[in-house]
Amino acid sequence: MSRKIGMDTICLRPTPRLAHTEYSMDYHTRYLEKLGKSIAEAWEFDLAWCINNGPLNWSEQGRVTDMGHAVYAADGSDQRQPAASPFTDVEEVHAFDPFKEYDIPGHRELVRFFDDWYQKSQAAAPEQVVTGGRYVSLISAALEIFGWDMLLTAAADQERFAQVLERLGEYSIRHAEAWAETSIEAYIQHDDMVWTSGPFLDPAFYRGVIFPLYKRMWAPLRKAGKKVLFCSDGLFSMFMKDVAACGADGFIFEPDNDLDWVTRHFGQTHCLVGSKVDCRTLAFKPWEAVQAEMDATFRLAKGCPGFMWAVGNHIPANVSDAMCDRYMNYLRANWNRTSRARHR
Repeated sequence: MSRKIGMDTICLRPTPRLAHTEYSMDYHTRYLEKLGKSIAEAWEFDLAWCINNGPLNWSEQGRVTDMGHAVYAADGSDQRQPAASPFTDVEEVHAFDPFKEYDIPGHRELVRFFDDWYQKSQAAAPEQVVTGGRYVSLISAALEIFGWDMLLTAAADQERFAQVLERLGEYSIRHAEAWAETSIEAYIQHDDMVWTSGPFLDPAFYRGVIFPLYKRMWAPLRKAGKKVLFCSDGLFSMFMKDVAACGADGFIFEPDNDLDWVTRHFGQTHCLVGSKVDCRTLAFKPWEAVQAEMDATFRLAKGCPGFMWAVGNHIPANVSDAMCDRYMNYLRANWNRTSRARHR
């Protein structure tokens, strides 16, 4: 692992190999025990995907919707049944104000909190880029607060829902302004603004309401020289040009997005964190199918100065230890920028 390779990649500077990160490997408890070292060290992660939503826990401050959690861990310990939403009327959603519901610390308090967290986190992982960032930035904030049913019901009235997002956006802007005064070099804004199949709102609403809020969120970060990486689940390549125009320096994305198209349009100008490798291929298909996705990624990635390799939709616990080993061995054997893919 190399923090230098991670930052050089984010900044589009030359690197001897492709940068690397992965997600959800902590769920592989048996595999981690066999490694005898941290997964970040064993698999050479150059970036630690990190966010911090601040010192206040919304669920302790006011209303949020617990939508439950599906089984992801190998032992099913993370399963949680959904609870009833505390919002029973769309008028409650349209009137919602996060500042009144949850409060927010003052600016200097937020700066101290975020910078202290970052300094400790970076010191604990000196050979990785530790990012700052926010998970519940806008649509993801609305989802966590209202749940899908009430969010979609409220969004039917676009004018009033826009006002709700304006207030949620202002809340996230306060956090971004604080992050801008910390020591971070890179900031991840996470916002699951689309579904696997693409946008669930009118594209004009994204461009007229959501993206202007992104631009305002990132303005203080960009002014302070921080790199902004935008992260979303699902298919959002149709909006990448819009998000780039808001000031994103890079994209963190799932394989639902056409990597050929993404690298063709952004491979020379933006940091790209992802690959063609799909977790479903790793979990359910033979090695030859995984190798084909990796080889196709190598052909594209090595021509992109800001390419950081990752399985964009995570490596869940049902991917076998043997497949994990084979995947990582093949990646390591082929990630040098001057090498051609070696078949194994």
